[in-house]
Amino acid sequence: MVKSFGEFLLFIQSMLSRKERFSVLWTRTIDECIVIGVNSIFIVAIVSAFIGAVTCVQIAYNLTNPLIPKSTIGYMVREMTILELAPTITSIVLAGKVGSSIAGGLGTMRITEQVAALEVMGINSASYLVLPRIIAAMLMFPLLVILAMALSIIGGYLAGTLTGAVSAQEYVEGIRTDFIPYNIVFALIKSVVFAFLVSAISAFKGYYTQGGALEVGAASTDAVNNSIIAILVADFALAAILL
Repeated sequence: MVKSFGEFLLFIQSMLSRKERFSVLWTRTIDECIVIGVNSIFIVAIVSAFIGAVTCVQIAYNLTNPLIPKSTIGYMVREMTILELAPTITSIVLAGKVGSSIAGGLGTMRITEQVAALEVMGINSASYLVLPRIIAAMLMFPLLVILAMALSIIGGYLAGTLTGAVSAQEYVEGIRTDFIPYNIVFALIKSVVFAFLVSAISAFKGYYTQGGALEVGAASTDAVNNSIIAILVADFALAAILL
C-alpha cells in the first residue's frame, strides 16, 4: 500500500511538472467536460430524483407520531439530500461511470502503445492525457451535485404530494425551515474532493496498465473499487473536520 501511494504521488508530480500549453489543455479539458459532465446528466438525474422520492416516502412511513409536524418530512429530505445523498451517492455513481471510462481509456492507450508514442514525440503524456480529465472532473462534479440536489428535492416533493404523505404547503415549509447556507458549501467541497479522488485514482490505474485486454478490464474494476473506498473514507474525514 505504501509503495502504491508513493507511486501515485510521483504520478501526480509528473503530471504537474511539465504541463502542456494552456490552449491545448483548454481544448482537452472542454472535451473531457462533455464526456464526464454532459454525458452523465441522464444517469445522475434518474438516480437523484428516485432517491429523493424514496427518501420522502420512507420518512413519511416512519413518521407516526402525531405531535411531529408533517413539514419535518421536507426538512429531513433537504438535510439528507444536501449533506450526504447528493454529493456522496452522485460521486459513487460517477465513480462507476466516469472512473471505469477513464481507467479503460488510458489502459487501452497504454497497451496499444499510444502513450509511448506521445512520449517519443516529446509530449508529457501524463499532463496531456490525465490533467484535463482531472480538471474536467473537478469542474463538472459540483455542477452535477447541484443538479442532483435540486432533482432529489423535487423528486421528494412529487412523491410526497402524489402519494398524499405530505401536502405541498407542508413540504415547502419544511425545506425552508432552519436552512443553513454552509451546508451547500460543505457539499460542494465534498464534490470537488471526490472528483479529484475518482479521476486521479482511475487515471493512475489506467495509466500504468500492463498486459492486454484482460488487464484493462481488471484495471477498470480496481479503479472503481478504490475510488468508492476513497470516497467513503474522505466523506467521513471531511464530515469530522468541516462540520
